[in-house]
Amino acid sequence: MKDSDDRMITIEEAEGLVMANAPLCGTEIVSLLSCHGRVLADDIVSDVDMPPFNKAAVDGFACRKVDLDKELLVSETVVAGVAPSVRVSEGTCSRIMTGAALPDGADYIVMVEYCEELPGNRVRFIKHGDKNNIAVKGEDVRSGDTVLSRGRVITPHDIAVMASAGASLVSVARRPSVAVISTGSELVEPSSVPSNAQIRNSNAYQLLAQLERAGACGRYYGIAIDDEEITYKMVASAIDENDMVVLTGGVSMGDYDFVPAVLKRAGTDILFDRVAVQPGKPTTFGIADGSVIFGLPGNPVSSYIIFEILVRPVIMKMMGCDWRPSVFRSSMGADYKRKRDRRLSYIPVRTGPEGDVIPVAYHGSAHISALSLADGLVAIPRGVKELKKGDAVDVRQI
Repeated sequence: MKDSDDRMITIEEAEGLVMANAPLCGTEIVSLLSCHGRVLADDIVSDVDMPPFNKAAVDGFACRKVDLDKELLVSETVVAGVAPSVRVSEGTCSRIMTGAALPDGADYIVMVEYCEELPGNRVRFIKHGDKNNIAVKGEDVRSGDTVLSRGRVITPHDIAVMASAGASLVSVARRPSVAVISTGSELVEPSSVPSNAQIRNSNAYQLLAQLERAGACGRYYGIAIDDEEITYKMVASAIDENDMVVLTGGVSMGDYDFVPAVLKRAGTDILFDRVAVQPGKPTTFGIADGSVIFGLPGNPVSSYIIFEILVRPVIMKMMGCDWRPSVFRSSMGADYKRKRDRRLSYIPVRTGPEGDVIPVAYHGSAHISALSLADGLVAIPRGVKELKKGDAVDVRQI
C-alpha cells in the first residue's frame, strides 16, 4: 500500500467505525459470588421491600411519641431477628436494638444515650431529637422496583444490592475471547536475555493486562516471526477461535510489515489502516467471520494508547456496556510545545502539587516507562502546536 496521509481518518471516524462493527457476545448465568466485574445483562428487580419491615435505626427504647415526657414501663426487649411479641401502649415502651422490628403501637425510638433507667424496670427520657429513628418499610426500595439496570459493570456494592433483592443467580454478558499476537523476529519473551539485535516482548503482556482490566478473556498466541506463512497460520487460527484478534507490529510500511496483507488473506475486510493520531498512526481495523481485528503499532506507548482509545470501548460494547473513560478537568501546570500539528496528539501528564497537570519526560512512542510516571493523557487537537500554563484541559485517566 502507498503510505499517504490521504488515507488517514480522524480518531472520531475510527471510533465510529469500530463501535458500529462491535458484535454482541451473548449472555450466561453465574453465581452471585462470581459476578464481580462482569457486565449485568438483565435488570435486577427486588422481590422484597427494603427495609422489609419498620425497624430501629438506633439502640434505644420504642414508644409512643405522645408518651415522651412520661416515665414508662419497659414491657420487653426486642432484638434483631426476633419478632416483637408485646404491643406498645399508653405508659409502656420496649427496649430495642438496631435493626430490630418496630413493635406495634410504637411510632418513636429514643436513643439509649438520651434515656435514664429507673428502678422497677422503668425508664424516662432526658431529651429526644427531631428524628423518630425508625427506618420505614420500603423507604429505600419497593418490591418490584428495578434496583440495577442492565449494562453496568458490577461493583461490590452492586453485589450487596443483588443479595438483598434475592438475585443469587445473575445474568451477565459473556466475556469476549481475545487473541493477542506479537509480530517481529526481533522479539524474545521476558524470561530470555535479548541479544544486541533483540528486544523483550512487552506489548503482549501489557495488552493481556489491559484486556483483563476491560473484562475480556485474553489468549496469548505467542510471537509471529517475520515469515508471512507462519504469521498467516497464527492469524487464521486466532480469527477462527476468538471474538477479537489484537496484533502488534507489522502494520507500518517496512519490507516485513505484511500484517495487512495477511489479514486480507485470512478473509479480513479492512475498514481503515491509518488514523490521524499521535502516537498510533499505523493502526489497522477490520472484520472477519464474526470477529473484529485490530493491528496496533509495535511501539508500546502507541499500542497502549490505541487500545484504551479504540479497543477497550469496543470490548465494553460487545458486553452490552455503554462505557465511558474516567476524565477530569484540570489546568496545565507548565507550557507544552510540539513541532507538527497535523494529527491529534496524546501526551502523558502527572498531577502536580497544586492540582494542575504537568507533562512527564517523554521521548516518543517507545518510551513505555513514561506512562508509569503519568496519571493520565491530555489530547492536543489537530492544528494546535502548544498548550500554555494555565490552559484548561481534559485529562483521561490511565
